[in-house]
Amino acid sequence: MTSLSAKIQDVFDEPACDTNRGKDAKARKEGCSKPLTPGAAAGGCAFDGAKIVLQPITDVAHLVHAPLACEGNSWDNRGAVSSGPTLWRTSFTTDLTELDVVMGQGERKLFKAIREIKETYAPPAVFVYSTCVTALIGDDIEAVCKRAAEKFGLAVVPINAPGLAGSKNLGNKLAAEALLDHVIGTVEPDDAGPYDINILGEFNLSGEFWLVKPLLDRLGIRVRACIPGDARYIDVASAHRAQAAMLVCSSAMINLARKMEERWDIPFFEGSFYGITDTSEALRNIAELLVRKGADAEILDHTETLIAEQEAIAWRKLEAYRRRLQGKRVLLNTGGVKSWSVVHALMEIGMEIVGTSVKKSTVEDKERIKRILKDENRMFDQMAARDLYAMLSKHKADIMLSGGRTQFVALKAKTPWLDINQERQHPYAGYDGMVELVRQIDLAIHNPIWGQVREPAPWDCQPAGEDDLASTKNGTATVNAFNEFAGATAHRSGNR
Repeated sequence: MTSLSAKIQDVFDEPACDTNRGKDAKARKEGCSKPLTPGAAAGGCAFDGAKIVLQPITDVAHLVHAPLACEGNSWDNRGAVSSGPTLWRTSFTTDLTELDVVMGQGERKLFKAIREIKETYAPPAVFVYSTCVTALIGDDIEAVCKRAAEKFGLAVVPINAPGLAGSKNLGNKLAAEALLDHVIGTVEPDDAGPYDINILGEFNLSGEFWLVKPLLDRLGIRVRACIPGDARYIDVASAHRAQAAMLVCSSAMINLARKMEERWDIPFFEGSFYGITDTSEALRNIAELLVRKGADAEILDHTETLIAEQEAIAWRKLEAYRRRLQGKRVLLNTGGVKSWSVVHALMEIGMEIVGTSVKKSTVEDKERIKRILKDENRMFDQMAARDLYAMLSKHKADIMLSGGRTQFVALKAKTPWLDINQERQHPYAGYDGMVELVRQIDLAIHNPIWGQVREPAPWDCQPAGEDDLASTKNGTATVNAFNEFAGATAHRSGNR
């Protein structure tokens, strides 16, 4: 646990974070996580956060060293998808029992599990996750992984992020540290070029990155590694030879981007592929970073040509929805990069943002929102379910965009709702993704079901006289039915 404590303190002291730089030494050591509220949904532990970041590396065997419940709780917790390998969809766990814990069999069982995975699946690497139980009993997963790697001739990577270490966000960063310590830089590619980039913090939810990659392909830009979305182990291991990087989610992987810049001189910027303007700006920034690193300056002209072409196509498609959605009010109950990128995207087609959550947003995210909305009153850190319901039931918003946890608040308020978080079924990135997002919003708002559920029930529309008569008839029928039932019951009792 000593090495874990040191790693946590290192993660908390993040120079690339503006908020962190503004703290004194004592506050910096305490990190960014707020104390958990007893009885409330905690939003995931450090182990959960590490698994989220690493599981989309699709050809790796992800082995959870824990009782069965830890793997059951964390499996398939993101809507990431793969274009090839399916090994990441297989659950591997040492399934520790009480007897294993009491008899000290944890490390031996872990070693055997690694050997079985090697013999059965022959993956390029095995990621071994520590959990609360194995951390508390003192299993040394780093020593076991090192011995297994020597014995079996494959990469065995310890992910030391037990749930008791802290929040899900801390787990994200500890997973990034594991990649830096054990994976990135371990393979030297033989095809490195001046147009190689990394995309960090992109999860390829619902295949979103597949809408962006063709744009980069047309510019001759190769994605050396997308971490973690649809990644392969060898791509991540050779990611240190990229020329530039784009950081999509700074709250999760800013430490990875900053340290790769320090170690391998890979400059990065934070951007978004949500919305037409932000997608275009991201492409421009990628091209500019590559030119700064020595790529041919003609890529800048090619980028502008591509942007002009794609924007024209997207705006032409969006015109069909502009008239139907102009002035419609949107409430966003999300966070992180979506708190500003989706806001900007929707305002581009004339929709009004009545509020956006900034619970998981960085200081930079919040500054962007202020510039876009020009009204701090429409930003909220966290809104209780009852407040969301009150706002929606009073028709202060025409639709709510959020994750699955609050969908029933909107449905109870008889308000259209659209999933914008990781469980979503449609990709919303890039130019085509923006068109799809607007299409889904239009379908949700104009669904005829809302007109039906908002109509008063038929029994609430009867004249007063009819209500009284119906009430009397129903009351008489109920009394008669009860008397019949009571008589039949007494008769059966007498027969006994």
